[in-house]
Amino acid sequence: MTLADVTYMPEAPAHDLEIDEINAEAFGPGRFTRAAYKIREGGPHDRSLSFVAMHGGQVIASVRMTPIAAGAGRAQMLGPLAVRPDFKNMGIGRKLVAMALAAAEKSSEPAVILVGDEPYYGPLGFVRIPRGQIEMPRPVDLNRLLAHEIVPGAVAELTGEVCHANLAKTPQRTTEPA
Repeated sequence: MTLADVTYMPEAPAHDLEIDEINAEAFGPGRFTRAAYKIREGGPHDRSLSFVAMHGGQVIASVRMTPIAAGAGRAQMLGPLAVRPDFKNMGIGRKLVAMALAAAEKSSEPAVILVGDEPYYGPLGFVRIPRGQIEMPRPVDLNRLLAHEIVPGAVAELTGEVCHANLAKTPQRTTEPA
């Protein structure tokens, strides 16, 4: 198998079952107790910013984006990102992240956050969110809260507890592009 055999496309409802299987395989039953999962329970992910990698007609990897709010700030939360074991370390996950970030920028999203490893996501444009700026609904290693800013100043507007954007109690501030 070569990377030329892998195709990438926007996620569709027909992919849901395979994506669920990949996430179960990658993260196990413990995924339901994680902070990011709690946020995702608040509403749907944004299918227009979510992508899959296909090989031989099957989903081999996926990335999803979920709209979030923290204070008056708004962003997308990237994840889960999961790749089937036989296809790891080939750059498929990085390509999916790059596609999701490009789609977020094209859709005028102000920023993208995630809970993840800085050595993996740093080269993709993510940096640590300052400690104490945001809070997650469940315990999380604060060193793993990362952000990719699209609109200058957007990450600074994310303050307080992170929730699904559908559950936001604070009106959204509008950050203007520079």
